[in-house]
Amino acid sequence: MGVDIGDIASKKTIKIKDFSGSIVSVDAYNILYQFLSSIRQPDGTPLMDDNGNVTSHLSGVFYRTVALLENGIRPVYVFDGKPSPLKNRTIEERRLIKEKSRIELEQAISEGNEERIRSLSSRINYITKDIVEETKTLLGYMGLPYVQAVSEGEAQASAMSRDGIVQGVISQDYDCLLFGAAKVLRNFTFNGRRKLPGRNIYINVSPELIDLQETLEMNKITREQLIDIGILVGTDFNLGLKRIGAKTALNLIRKYGNIKRVLIEKKTTIENLDAIKDLFINPPATTDYKIAFNLPDESKIIDFLCNVHSFSPGRVEPYVSVLKDALKGRSQTNLDFF
Repeated sequence: MGVDIGDIASKKTIKIKDFSGSIVSVDAYNILYQFLSSIRQPDGTPLMDDNGNVTSHLSGVFYRTVALLENGIRPVYVFDGKPSPLKNRTIEERRLIKEKSRIELEQAISEGNEERIRSLSSRINYITKDIVEETKTLLGYMGLPYVQAVSEGEAQASAMSRDGIVQGVISQDYDCLLFGAAKVLRNFTFNGRRKLPGRNIYINVSPELIDLQETLEMNKITREQLIDIGILVGTDFNLGLKRIGAKTALNLIRKYGNIKRVLIEKKTTIENLDAIKDLFINPPATTDYKIAFNLPDESKIIDFLCNVHSFSPGRVEPYVSVLKDALKGRSQTNLDFF
C-alpha cells in the first residue's frame, strides 16, 4: 500500500548494473509479499514442497538475491519489528480485504472459475513467523547479513540510507522517501515484468532510481514539506484528505507552506498529526547490527532447499556456484532474474 506520491517523485530509468559495487538495504516484508503474490503455480497456488509447505518466498529470495549479487549489488534484508500503533487501521483494513478475498475465492472454487481462482489466490498472502524464520535461515546459509528492525522495516532500511550505511533502498513503496531514504530503487527484483495486483495481467517494468534530493529540488520543497504532502495524500498511518492526490497536495503546500495551515484552510483535521510527522522525521531505528558478507555454506543451502524443501538440485547447484563467486568478488556467469 504505502503513500502514493509517485506523480511528484524524481524518477530515472536505470539498469541493475548501474548500482554495481553498492550495498543496499531491502525492505524484506515488501519484497516477500511480492514473491508470495507473483511466484505461483499455473493454477494460482503458491509453490510448495513435498510436505505442502509454501516455498515461493524461498524461491524468490534465493534466485533473485543471487542475481543481484551477480550484478555486483550486495543486499541487506531488513525485517519488520513491532508495528506502530498508528498503523492499526491499515492492518485491520488489510485483514478485511484478505477475508473478503477468501470468501470470494471459496465461491470461485465452487463455480469452477479457474481464472478467478488464480486472481484471488494471489491476493491472499500472509507473512507468517515460519516464513520469516525460514528466510533468515536461508540468508544465513547464503552468507548474507540481515537486520531486525525495532518497528517498521522500511523505516529502518531508510534510516540506513539516510545515514550513508547503504547506497540505496530496494522497495516499491514511496514511504521510504518520507522516512529519509536518500535513494529508493524500484523494480529491482522483477524479471522485466510485474503482475498487476489481483489480476492475471503482467506489465513491462524497468528498474527505477528515485532520488530524494532531486525530488525536493524539482518540487522546490523541503523534506518536511514532502512529509506534509504524503500525509495529505494518505499514508499507512492516516487517511488522506478526500480528492487530494500528490499534485494537488504539492500545490497546497506550496501555497500555504505547511500542512497545519492547509488543514485550517480546509476546516478539517488529521488525527495524530504530530505523532505521524515525528514518526517520519525521526523514524525508530536501531544501530545494533553488523553488516558482513561471508562465503556461503554450500552443503547447508542444498540440504535446506533440496532435502528439506524439495527444490531441484540441478536448479540450485549452479546458482550456489555463482553465489560463491559473487561473494568472492569474481563473478563469472551472467544469470537472468528467475
